[in-house]
Amino acid sequence: MSHSKPGLSLKKQFSRSKQIVGMTTTMAGGLRAAQRIGAFKNPPREKLPRYIQAFCRKMVGSFGIKVVEVEPVQQYHGLWVSNHVSWMDIPVVGTVSPAFFLSKAEIGEWPIFGKLAYAAGTVFIQRGSGDAGSVAAQIAEFLRQGFSVIFFPEATTTDGSKIKRIHGKLLQAAIDADVPVRAMVIAYVNKDGSLSQELPYYGKLTMKQSLKKVLDTKNVTAYVLPLEAIDPQGRSKSELTDLLQQHMQEGLAELHARVLS
Repeated sequence: MSHSKPGLSLKKQFSRSKQIVGMTTTMAGGLRAAQRIGAFKNPPREKLPRYIQAFCRKMVGSFGIKVVEVEPVQQYHGLWVSNHVSWMDIPVVGTVSPAFFLSKAEIGEWPIFGKLAYAAGTVFIQRGSGDAGSVAAQIAEFLRQGFSVIFFPEATTTDGSKIKRIHGKLLQAAIDADVPVRAMVIAYVNKDGSLSQELPYYGKLTMKQSLKKVLDTKNVTAYVLPLEAIDPQGRSKSELTDLLQQHMQEGLAELHARVLS
């Protein structure tokens, strides 16, 4: 009886180590692939989505999480948005969407992660000149070039049970570039059909605590439901924001009805 606790601890340590090795191997493979296709010098954006999707799929898999598209996610151009539950959302949406991520410019200077982000064609946003208006203009220019972008309009993470009030300033980019807003919703679900309490990264949880919780969690599936595209034509930014809010709330309720027990 007294030996069961250390045994469990050893099992946990082994499991965590195995996942960290898998994550490290995936990152090393990503760096090699980026080198092979010349992504460090000039990311070939036309080719990149399939490489990003393969990398993200392996990254999610290294944590033992399975990604399931409840309906097929069509690989169309647009301004993509998703609800935000966890740092795991990034590889999950990267697995299913053809869009490029947004990042603060300073992330590009980080060792390893910065290199990978640059090689993945991340849209680095210059915030020095000011506000969300200038960020929306940068995104719109990127969209006009035919490349999709994804961001999290709640601007913060949640426990996964609801959609918080979304911030619509960046939706101006879809209006200016005249591209559809393509939303998706994510739910992390345990084997018993309940909503995962371990995957959400929000509140006072630190990144280290969250990482440990995720590493120790087993049999979680990330379900993704793509929603009908919204045409921004003839809509103001506030109208588009209200419509997207309703769209995502209804979409998350539908997803929960379909995948939770």
